[in-house]
Amino acid sequence: MTLPACRTTPARATIDPHRWPDVAQLPDVPLRAAVAMQLLRRIARLRGLRVELPGGRPLVPAPTGAPVLRLNRPAAFAHRVGASGLIGFGESYQAGEWDSPDIVALLTALAAAPQTLVPAATRWLRRLYVQRPPKDERSTVEGARRNIHRHYDLSNDLFALFLDATMTYSSAIFPTGAGQQPIATWGGLPEAQHRKIDQLLDLAQVGPGSRVLEIGTGWGELALRAAERGARVVSLTLSHEQMVLARRRIAAAGYADRVQVRLCDYRAAEGSYDAVVSVEMIEAVGRPFWALYFATIERLLAPGGRAALQAITMPHEPMLASSDTYTWILKYIFPGGQIPSLKAIAKTARTTGLHVDTHQGYGPHYAETLRLWRERFTQRTDEVASLGFDHVFHRMWELYLAYSEAGFRSGYLNVHQILLTRKDHTR
Repeated sequence: MTLPACRTTPARATIDPHRWPDVAQLPDVPLRAAVAMQLLRRIARLRGLRVELPGGRPLVPAPTGAPVLRLNRPAAFAHRVGASGLIGFGESYQAGEWDSPDIVALLTALAAAPQTLVPAATRWLRRLYVQRPPKDERSTVEGARRNIHRHYDLSNDLFALFLDATMTYSSAIFPTGAGQQPIATWGGLPEAQHRKIDQLLDLAQVGPGSRVLEIGTGWGELALRAAERGARVVSLTLSHEQMVLARRRIAAAGYADRVQVRLCDYRAAEGSYDAVVSVEMIEAVGRPFWALYFATIERLLAPGGRAALQAITMPHEPMLASSDTYTWILKYIFPGGQIPSLKAIAKTARTTGLHVDTHQGYGPHYAETLRLWRERFTQRTDEVASLGFDHVFHRMWELYLAYSEAGFRSGYLNVHQILLTRKDHTR
């Protein structure tokens, strides 16, 4: 495929071309841009969106109260989307070419049944702009280190700006009200994170004397809670920044004798453990390595041991369709990743001698967790900038948090706690 010609964006003076080369440069693809605008008109009608041109004029008639996509630079938006689809859609937001007064409502409308957005007769055109993930972002031993470094080693101070005091970067479980809807407040987030951790530790039957392996340390809160129960924990991470802060927090809590935090790939783990726990780490493993991930867990479990995972999931067929597609999230947020389906988890685990014993989903709780993080992040713009992150990064993370929240609000994404045991295990 011939690559599109590029021209410098009008905002090049405010976008660092070395840090953001594909945001600083605007593709020049007039035919594809025209197709992109036609597709936008169709989507606006199909999903009841209000697409506003500069000055507030709607692109097509829209119902009152419709989610709003405000085009600040329609031509630039069209060229980016025409050149690279949803990657271009994200880069266009980073460049400030579109906005929305309620970006989550807009993205939630788009996230529902995304396969219906493009007419079936024209889906073959997808091959003109869909990219494959770069080979150097595969989660091999070396690739995984690079991928984790790009996200988790950004800055502990950055994550502390929007996470609560537990420094937990995964879905909480809130108390529920009418209709089992989560009751989420910033003040209640630490307790909700502990509720999630305790539920997972209960699933793995972690108690006094338990030998626990944690795959994916985060900033150490789960290891701390396990140590408080009297367990001995080995926790693995590939993030140097996380390791440093987790060790500091564990020592300050007085559990350095119970918890070891190691800079170690899960594939190199040794030992025998009564429980293996892992929170939202399988998404970083990559589909080609899922079998090895589960085989490693099976190898490390002592007889009668239990593995408890928390995993973001998506429907199986969309997972298969997107598993070799390079997305905006993979390019800018989580290189090398792949969200699994429950079916894929169960099927892959079975090949290694494990089986899914129980699972419980609570996607609406993740939507609320993300809302709290997003609101906190957007309120602290100046502090993000003071850490050396520019406005393109800030818009990128706003979109990432809103995009993720919309995925859970639409039901396209879910999150599950899953118990894995050996096939011959009896409860």
